[in-house]
Amino acid sequence: MLSLAAMLSACGGSGGGTVAGGGGTGGSTPTPTSSACSLADRKAWVLAQMNEWYLFPETLPASLNPAGYATVQDYLDALTATARSQRRDRYFTYITSIAEEDAYYNSGSSAGFGFRLSYDTVNRRVFVSETFEGTPALTAGIDRGAEIYSIGTSVATLQTVSDLMASGGPQAVVDAMGPSTPGTTRVLRVHDSSGQRNLTVAKADYSLTPVSSRYGAQIITEGGQQYGYVNLRTFINTADPALRSAFANFRAAGITNIIVDFRYNGGGLVSIAELMGDLLGRNRSTSDVFAYTTFRSSKSANNETDYFGVQSQSIAPTRVAFIGTGGTASASELVINAFIPYLGTNSALIGTNTYGKPVGQIALDRSACDDRLRVIAFAVENRDHQSAYFDGLATVMPRTCRASDDLTRPMGDPNEASTRAAIDFLAGRSCTAISSGGGIGTLSVTGRQELLQPERPSTVQRETPGAF
Repeated sequence: MLSLAAMLSACGGSGGGTVAGGGGTGGSTPTPTSSACSLADRKAWVLAQMNEWYLFPETLPASLNPAGYATVQDYLDALTATARSQRRDRYFTYITSIAEEDAYYNSGSSAGFGFRLSYDTVNRRVFVSETFEGTPALTAGIDRGAEIYSIGTSVATLQTVSDLMASGGPQAVVDAMGPSTPGTTRVLRVHDSSGQRNLTVAKADYSLTPVSSRYGAQIITEGGQQYGYVNLRTFINTADPALRSAFANFRAAGITNIIVDFRYNGGGLVSIAELMGDLLGRNRSTSDVFAYTTFRSSKSANNETDYFGVQSQSIAPTRVAFIGTGGTASASELVINAFIPYLGTNSALIGTNTYGKPVGQIALDRSACDDRLRVIAFAVENRDHQSAYFDGLATVMPRTCRASDDLTRPMGDPNEASTRAAIDFLAGRSCTAISSGGGIGTLSVTGRQELLQPERPSTVQRETPGAF
């Protein structure tokens, strides 16, 4: 059944509506409240929904024996294989838990150490890109820029990250971190500015703060100019008051040059993406289109046009610098793309290319089985009907400026490489354009980095890439 209250989804994708993408593990077994939750029955239900709602019905196989697949997600992956080969559905259609997803979107609830990890693709090293407030990792003194040398269940079982990567690639490091359940304990050998030490850290339940209380919203003053900086980690309900507060401060200070830092933002609630658009749209009218949402022809009655709605905290931006990486996806890309027709060359993508997903999911629920099917069901376009960014926004942005993700400094620090490039763009200085290739950026101390992701990410890992 269509979950209307949480209908439109943009995890790793973009769209108009209320909710964006989630996560979950395709092979998980729900706790059913109905006898009609056998594996065969769940597969049959999934096939019926795909035939009714999938945005690319012409790519679905004419016949596919579901008995040959061990999990519902394996079956879904086979159904979407053709669209995946065309880069239109890169595992964006998936099965997850209703309870798990609702917990995340309502409050950012999850269990883990509370940090975000990146790995060096050349030298097999793992770094902390960000640590969240109120989490075991920050309590233990682990923060941005720290390197994780070794992981173990005890000092005696420590394995170096280099050995793990050599034996099993990034997934071996993911596995070494253990399951995302409270009480899971690991010994981490950490190296940072305080030196090298072994830390014993236990995973715990925590609620993600979408706008960091340490650096998430601030006013940067340089050369007699003021720049508003806001870093949104994820689009969840609790971001609403934090974003309103940030923009109210910008408005009170008369700031019109804004840095929006989406560098690790994998998506979330489209309602919060719409709020972000409204907060940047003081000079927009209620007839100005923020985004179009377009379903397949048989479901065109669900098409929507979303217009700007000015809020009391809204500002009228002169220039906006959007910081992005390969971890920037979904609702983040929706916001950036929406402003291209209005700002043109007064907006720029800073950093590296984004993920590339101009489509979004709806939530189809079967509550008796705790099954939520996230199915790609609609495309999203800006005012000019532009949505062709499956290869990332660098292919369509009128201005781009290449910059690294400098882990040696906090995000929002004027000397941090991406923040520096954003300020330079706002100040009218020249820059080097981003190539169309993907990726997160370049570590200042080594080679290329990517956010560390499990093969089957949870809800929090889909929307907050690299989170553990």
